[in-house]
Amino acid sequence: MYDLPPLARFGGLLATDLREVTSDPAALDSRGFWAVVADFEGGLVCARFGDVRPDPVPDPVPGRWRGPAPADWTSSLDRAAYTEGVRRIRRRIATGEVYQANLCRVLSAPLPEPDRADVDALSALLALGNPAPYAGTVRLPARSVEVATASPELFLRRDGRVVESGPIKGTGREATDLLEKDHAENVMIVDLVRNDLGRVCAPGSVTVPALCSVEPHPGLVHLVSTVRGELAEGVGWPELLAAAFPPGSVTGAPKSSALRIIEELETAPRGPYCGGVGWVDADRGTGELAVGIRTFWIDRGAVGGPALRFGTGAGITWGSDPEREWDETELKAARLLEVASGAHQPTGGTAR
Repeated sequence: MYDLPPLARFGGLLATDLREVTSDPAALDSRGFWAVVADFEGGLVCARFGDVRPDPVPDPVPGRWRGPAPADWTSSLDRAAYTEGVRRIRRRIATGEVYQANLCRVLSAPLPEPDRADVDALSALLALGNPAPYAGTVRLPARSVEVATASPELFLRRDGRVVESGPIKGTGREATDLLEKDHAENVMIVDLVRNDLGRVCAPGSVTVPALCSVEPHPGLVHLVSTVRGELAEGVGWPELLAAAFPPGSVTGAPKSSALRIIEELETAPRGPYCGGVGWVDADRGTGELAVGIRTFWIDRGAVGGPALRFGTGAGITWGSDPEREWDETELKAARLLEVASGAHQPTGGTAR
């Protein structure tokens, strides 16, 4: 394996000179600039860097990233298992156990040249082929954290005492594909996020400035809402993460019931997919964590050898059609897998 130094990239900033790594969220309220990776199962890695400077993601260097062949990807749930999972969730909805649950699958492929695989090189391809508002890279090889995200979804943004979340629910190739089911699903998750933030925000401060806005992204559109509140006195990152994690848009409502169903139906851990990836500037009291969707990570301890992993899923409601939900997971994954495999050919100039 190349001797790759630790680094993180977010929003045109490059962080290097690793000073400290901890799993204690209280560190995010202390000092310095932190890169944060929280996996869906609850693991947390916070890395403080000493040098943070403007540095846009570089243009891809031909041959620097060699991804899996398109045919090498396998899924933790095949089509039959996934569609049966959708039917089982609908039966749970019929009995009143849950109103909505997110069903996900993890795609995996062997890395053809694992000793040369660098998520920073993959990030360069993603910036060109699938630019995203919350793109980021965290490379901490000694901590088994190698993540490249092209996330379109805001999990938590903090500016002093003000906190904001931007849940996504509803996906189509274009706005006309969005159904009444998508709007209903979005509203359900907005209520869940309001409840999560209400646990740690001042009474009466939680609002919804935007509901079900149509937002375009490469190859698809999403319905996006905004939930905002003011943190109560004495609340910091530990309390905020405890109240909001895992993100409501990738769990379901009620969250506790959805998590039980997810554990029952999904056959692979989600890892950083559907977790949180981002940065915190403790000195300025600011931070921005994305929901870890459209996210790749390298698993060097995988059975059979180092693998590249990627997750995709869909929110299931009573109005869900099993085959349509499978197709939605395929739509969300298609462009990103092409980029990671080197098969995507951008058109219309450089997209950044």
